[in-house]
Amino acid sequence: MTGKQVQKLQGHTHWVTSVAFSPDGIQIVSGSYDNSVRVWDAMTGKQVQKLQGHTGWVTSVAFSPDGTQIVSGSRDNSVRVWDTMTGKQVQELQVHTNWVISVAFSPDGTQIVSGSDDNSVRVWDTMTGKQVQELQGHTNWVTSVAFSPDGTQIVSGSHDNSVRVWDAMTGKQVQELQGHTDWVTSVAFSPDGTKIVSGSGDNSVRVWDAMTGKQVQELQGHTDWVTSVAFSPDGTQIVSGSYDNSVRVWDAMTGKQVQ
Repeated sequence: MTGKQVQKLQGHTHWVTSVAFSPDGIQIVSGSYDNSVRVWDAMTGKQVQKLQGHTGWVTSVAFSPDGTQIVSGSRDNSVRVWDTMTGKQVQELQVHTNWVISVAFSPDGTQIVSGSDDNSVRVWDTMTGKQVQELQGHTNWVTSVAFSPDGTQIVSGSHDNSVRVWDAMTGKQVQELQGHTDWVTSVAFSPDGTKIVSGSGDNSVRVWDAMTGKQVQELQGHTDWVTSVAFSPDGTQIVSGSYDNSVRVWDAMTGKQVQ
């Protein structure tokens, strides 16, 4: 409510690239260029696990929907799955031929999606660690991936300036969202799955109709690359972060900046 800092979590020895809360809000996971994944107690700020195994920078981390597992992607080309309680690695998913930049669990936790600098999006079985889909179409690095809330689709953003939507079951591309004039750095579905938001090196935030692929909003205000975007839990607002040092909040319906 106040916007005041309540914890400072110290331990990483290099840049922190990705953070996420556990589904119950009790823990926080972080990934860093020090090659480690760390788990923290959100209340006390104390480190409870240090997950070691990556041999390159950790670029993306996420909790499973039930909070029992953590997935991480790294510049060692691997996706790794960890037991949240013990901190032990339970899967190492090795197929990507270049840096893994983004990872996410499916809503039911049975699958993992990863995007890589090898231009591919890959889908994995969480239990077996086997690749079940390779989504091919991007012509440059894939920087951001996410499942739709119902798990039937995957969205990806790329340095080829496009946002693409894929059928999670068949691996086929169902939409190519064109409009950005520079790298797409971040993508996300709205909570109801009807819209997609994207941020780009063209300084814009864009909102798309997930069904038709048509652009419905272009949110202008940032004066440098937009690096991260997300919808609010109720879908009424969008937040964006940028290299212009600002965080902006937008009305998802009107496209107007509200903060």
